[in-house]
Amino acid sequence: MRHIEVPQGSAEWFKLRAGKPTASEFDRLITPKTLRLSAQSDAYLCRLVAEYLTGQVFEQETTVWMVEGITREGQAVSYYELTTNRETTECGLCLTDDERVGASPDRFIGEAGLLEVKNPIAPTHIGYLLAGDVPSEYVLQLQGQLWVTQRRWVDFLSFYPGLPSLLLRVFPDPRYQDALSTALAEFNLKLDTAKAQLKELMP
Repeated sequence: MRHIEVPQGSAEWFKLRAGKPTASEFDRLITPKTLRLSAQSDAYLCRLVAEYLTGQVFEQETTVWMVEGITREGQAVSYYELTTNRETTECGLCLTDDERVGASPDRFIGEAGLLEVKNPIAPTHIGYLLAGDVPSEYVLQLQGQLWVTQRRWVDFLSFYPGLPSLLLRVFPDPRYQDALSTALAEFNLKLDTAKAQLKELMP
């Protein structure tokens, strides 16, 4: 793994990850039930090719709740460090050795772990607490972070001030790790072909 120390959300961070599949979008790459390339992967491929050819980044629209979640991240990390008595360090952009796939966990924990923080709105957080498990929409992201970084575990924290927190440790699941290896190899082959095909048409 290659770690690039660059602030997440910065212009440089967006530039470095443009045109590459990243763990936060793996739910667009693979269908959770079949663990194979999903129908959404075609649209995701087009977006990555567009980033590669234009140099622009086409991210999802930032909502008010997303901004609030980012604002509360420091508070959530402080809670985690105090509760677990563990120190965390900021993480920039992690890339596989071939620099084809990326991931940006919220924090590193020692040499073995990662921390991924979610700051949902209160009703969503309550739903997570009642379920008592990692929300399905984040399973591929967490497994993807482990796949890219080759770390041994990732702690998932759902945090909302004044409410109980949900803290769960996730380990690499061979089913997901194997599926990601297969799907990303197939996807990157299609991505390379599309990039080459369209680059020839560029003026």
